[in-house]
Amino acid sequence: MITNVVVSYRVKPEAAAEHVRLIEGVFAQLHAERPDDVEYKVLRLADGASFVHVSTADTADGSNPLSELAAFKEFGRDIAARVATTPDPTAADIIGSYYPPEPVSGSAGAGGPAAS
Repeated sequence: MITNVVVSYRVKPEAAAEHVRLIEGVFAQLHAERPDDVEYKVLRLADGASFVHVSTADTADGSNPLSELAAFKEFGRDIAARVATTPDPTAADIIGSYYPPEPVSGSAGAGGPAAS
């Protein structure tokens, strides 16, 4: 079952740097573990304090595997102390999506394969 959730909120300006650090920790764990049942994107808006999270999970029970990650639990632990507005999760339907292919490992850009 595919589920999509969009969450938007603002953090207190003095908490923005710590908030970003914790989000980066979630992405570090995702990149290390490479789960294939979740897509996740976080946007920080131009004001520097507003955030939008977009996640898509494809699990049999409709659950979101993000909530099981240690780094995501760490991110959520003291979130009430960091936010200025309550996070507002909203279910969503994807109308379209595009992700360009990742570069081939070992390439040296447009010049061709990396020298050995």
